[in-house]
Amino acid sequence: MSVNADQVRHVAKLARIAMSDAEVEAMVPEFNNILGWVEQLGEVDTDGVEPLTAVIDNHLRLRNDVVNDGDCRDAVLKNAPDAQHGFFAVPKVIE
Repeated sequence: MSVNADQVRHVAKLARIAMSDAEVEAMVPEFNNILGWVEQLGEVDTDGVEPLTAVIDNHLRLRNDVVNDGDCRDAVLKNAPDAQHGFFAVPKVIE
């Protein structure tokens, strides 16, 4: 597959990238090289190869999902400019 300047302009328009004619002409061989690499990947024999999401085996280290109240209300309310009855106090906004 080969890419021409009109196709590069079309891709640039879809991506909403402004490109000058010189930039378009410079991108034509770049796109063709990229497509050549993709074609090379298509020639690789992958029979018997399991699909991978990562090269190394990753396991998530999860903690138990325990619900608690945080037990830090007083420490949080120390930062409040105005706290009343254990809550943040804010000015009334509805008249």
